[in-house]
Parts: sequence; structure tokens; C-alpha cells
Amino acid sequence: MPLAFLRAPALLLAGLLLVAPALARSGPESFAPMVKRILPAVVNIAVTESVAGNDPLATLPPELQRQFRDRLRNNRKQEMQGAGSGFVIDASGIIVTNNHVVGNADKIVVSFANGAQYPARVIGTDELTDVAVIKVNASSPLPFVVWGDSRVMEVGDWIVAAGNPFGLGGSVTAGIVSARGRDIGAGPFDDFIQLDAPINPGNSGGPVFDTDGNVIGINTAIVSPTGGSVGIGFAVPSELAAPIVQELRDRGRVDRGWLGVTIQENSEDTPRPRGGVTIAAVDRTGPAARAGVRPGDQIVQVNGRGVDSSRAVIKTVALIPPGNAVHLALRRGGRDMELSVTVGRRPGGPG
Repeated sequence: MPLAFLRAPALLLAGLLLVAPALARSGPESFAPMVKRILPAVVNIAVTESVAGNDPLATLPPELQRQFRDRLRNNRKQEMQGAGSGFVIDASGIIVTNNHVVGNADKIVVSFANGAQYPARVIGTDELTDVAVIKVNASSPLPFVVWGDSRVMEVGDWIVAAGNPFGLGGSVTAGIVSARGRDIGAGPFDDFIQLDAPINPGNSGGPVFDTDGNVIGINTAIVSPTGGSVGIGFAVPSELAAPIVQELRDRGRVDRGWLGVTIQENSEDTPRPRGGVTIAAVDRTGPAARAGVRPGDQIVQVNGRGVDSSRAVIKTVALIPPGNAVHLALRRGGRDMELSVTVGRRPGGPG
């Protein structure tokens, strides 16, 4: 099924999704008291992106191009508009949203439930987790919400999603956690919470709340054959998003550890009595090559912890600050060995 990110380009109609109560825990009689408290901190985000237009004179002979150049300007720019969502996490105007909402924006305008509007600037973005932080300057402290702990959320727990579906304005939907730890192929750090609360284009960057009104996720993507909600949505969990947001606030970017290797899963024929993954290629100028790692080596442990997937290795190394050492337990030609690698700064590719 196709995946769709949730920034809304146009107004469409969406159907309703009825959700049966979770058996393990009864839902509240109404979400209204919580919604009244949290919705003022949920914002609508309008973005404008400039895209280069075609030169209307490009097909003319050079002499005619020169003749009409003064009448028609070359490299015209067209404006593309989109909408998304976000939420305030600090009264000073710090707002969390998705990278795919604001990452290429030339102009950002944030609208609040009370009708107030403010221009915003980007503090930092992280493409690999699709998290972004922007800031508005308001004359008075803004309402805000706080992070919850996504690690305690269980399949079947009630949640409330909020945002700006199809550009309609502040909206909320309710549902349950459908699954945890989803890998949807969006990137090497996929660890999504799956939701059945209806979310649609325009909900991108909006918060997912637990029943206490704490943010346990950021709406990011849906599975949909039509572009609208079919009851399968995905949110970046707060356990991943919160530290990324803090690093973006502090430094404006996220620095991740990098080995400089391409890793593949072990095949059925690969001897692996203790698990592990195989190094398919080594960047000749990367940290692993300088430490003596070779193609064909099997990584069995990273810092003393066993690994059984390339994703686990990438995520573990990515959390190590560049310049620090990582200790690899390897198997090479049937012989066990250990190497210490000084981690480099991840340039964007896998490994």
C-alpha cells in the first residue's frame, strides 16, 4: 500500500472511523476537558515554497530571446503553498513539527486556535527522523504542552491526535495504539507508533496525546490508496523525538555517529552461532577502514551488546557522539577479534 505524508495541498472530504473501546482500559466519558486544555497549544502551519519556473523564451532562437528578454523576466518563480500542523512545547514560542512540512519553506506562518498569527523561523531540522523545530515571537507567553513517555504506551491504549487536516483548522480525533515499532521504510531510524485515530494530509507535525494530555508522538505518515485516512497512521514516538528536539534547540542540527560501512543481513548460509551482521563494503576514507575493519567481517557485538540486524547496528552507532570510540566484536574468517573505532560524523548515507 502506498505511504502518504500528511501535508495538505487542497481541501478534500474525509470519512469517519468508528473505534471500539479497548478492552484492557475503559476510555473516558469525554475527551472534552482534556481537549480544552491542550488544543490552544496545537497550531496550524502554512508554508510557501518558491520553485523555479520554466523560461518562456528558452525555445526561441537566441536573437529573439534577446529581443523579448526585457518584456519577460527569465527564471520566473512560482509559489507553492502547503499546510501542516505543530505544537508549542515552550511558552517562549518553540514549536515542534515535521521536517517535510517546513524543511523547504521560504515563508512560514503559524496560526493559533484563538486566531492569532505569527511568522516563524526554522531553528533546526532532522531529515532522518522527520522532526523540525521552529520559533515564533509573541508579545506574551504562549500555551504549551509537555512530552509524555511513549515507552509506557501499550497496544490498545487510548490516544488523541490533533492537527490541521486538509487545511480545515484545529481538529482532534480519538483512537488507540494499533502497533508499536513499525518500520515503514521511511529511513534507518524507523520506530513508528501505529495509530487507528484518523489522521489525514495536513495532520503532519501534529501531536498525539495520551489520556493525560501529554505528547507521546508526532503525526507523520499514513498508509492510504486514496490519500485520505483508512485508519492506519504513523507517529514518531516521543522517546525518539524529544531528544532530537532538544538537540535541534541547542545546536540547530543533529550529529550522528558513522562507521563508514555498508551492512547487510546475514544469509541463511552465513555461519552465525552468535548472530551478527555482515559488512558488505567499507568506505576507504571512513572511520572503520582506518581502524582495520574489512569487507566480509561480521559484527557480532557493539559495545558489548549483541546485534542481529543492520538496523540495530546503524541505530546504536548513530547515538554515539562523533569523536567517541565504539568497540566492535567481529568474526573474521572463523576467528573472533575486537576493534575500537573512533566514530565519525554521519554524512547522511547508511552505516
